Amino acid sequence: MAAENLGRKAPPASDAPLAEGAVVSAATDAVKDGAKWASAPTSYDAILLASFGGPEGQDDVIPFLRNVTAGRGIPDARLEEVAVHYRAHGGVSPINEQNRELLAALEAEIARRGINLPVYWGNRNWGPYVVDAVHAAHEAGATKLLGLATSAYSSYSSCRQYREDFADALEASSLQGVVEIDKVRPYFDHPGFVEPFVEGLVDAVRDLAQGSDAFGAEDIEVLFTTHSVPMSDAAKSGPAELGYGEGGAYFAQHMAVSEVVIAQAQERLAEAGLDLPLHWQLVFQSRSGPPSQPWLEPDINDVIEELPAAGRRAVIVVPIGFVSDHMEVLWDLDNEARESAETAGLAFRRTPTPGVHPAYVAGLVDLLLERINGVPADEREACTDLGPAFDVCRAGCCENERLGFRPAVAGLKP
Repeated sequence: MAAENLGRKAPPASDAPLAEGAVVSAATDAVKDGAKWASAPTSYDAILLASFGGPEGQDDVIPFLRNVTAGRGIPDARLEEVAVHYRAHGGVSPINEQNRELLAALEAEIARRGINLPVYWGNRNWGPYVVDAVHAAHEAGATKLLGLATSAYSSYSSCRQYREDFADALEASSLQGVVEIDKVRPYFDHPGFVEPFVEGLVDAVRDLAQGSDAFGAEDIEVLFTTHSVPMSDAAKSGPAELGYGEGGAYFAQHMAVSEVVIAQAQERLAEAGLDLPLHWQLVFQSRSGPPSQPWLEPDINDVIEELPAAGRRAVIVVPIGFVSDHMEVLWDLDNEARESAETAGLAFRRTPTPGVHPAYVAGLVDLLLERINGVPADEREACTDLGPAFDVCRAGCCENERLGFRPAVAGLKP
């Protein structure tokens, strides 16, 4: 289903009291009653940095992909079709080194601000695992952890599954009732996340407009890209009470952030003497489901193929859905999308992901301080009308229809 037929902005959220007895699993006192936003300071003992994980060598690739696809019954022969992406990079996913760099950058920024909290890093699909990080934190005496995921949006895989990972880690380490874990809100529209994309888009437009070919506004198409997900998952992403529409919070959040990035980039370009009304659209990539299952579309490569017919001579790809240059950026964009652009005769630019951009790292620490200091919702930073997102996910938020509801922290059951 085409993007223009999906989603709408959500109405303002009320913070009406929950039914008596509502409890959030493994939560600190600040959010144990299920309030949408924490408003009381909390003395956390450590930060839990959670990510996707990736293989560290050729022998790790298939075991890693088995972890990613666990429960789907996908044979190794089919996994090898995806493994080629990793094997082309020596079997090593770039996400691991990126997370090490982010961990170091976070630790430095936390220390710079005088915050005395250690950061433990754990992954969903490869070592170090989340359970390893939780166990290590507890061994060091920590019982109150604040989770921070390397994913900014609301969906099953980008939010709820991390909450399930935290619950699984508590169960596997026998720390239920001993260790409490909260989670930082989805930060899709925090200024620290948005700023690197604005800077990247401004640089790419300036490069095209002021280069030897002097591309004009009618020559350039900006494609904001993110990971496609099944339509059924997209529809159930985010709090149902906010009524996001057919594409759920996942689609609405990406659209809202793209609008902000375009607006801010055009303003900065105009200030620099380049008053260009940019043409743009939201597209999707990295689909992995069967053809019979509807996924969010249009696909980025299909759109690129059609751009010459619309009079475009250049395409700028902005990976708005990703926080770092991991495999689905390096392979799907720098390889496949670039090839599509070359075949179509288009100039190609791909803007950077946030990575360890100073604004992004500082923004993550700002998000941690929201919870540490109990910053009220109306004082939190958000660039769109959709935010700030809730600290505590609502019941049924980001359901995965295929898997059903599994135990999760930082949200109301189920």
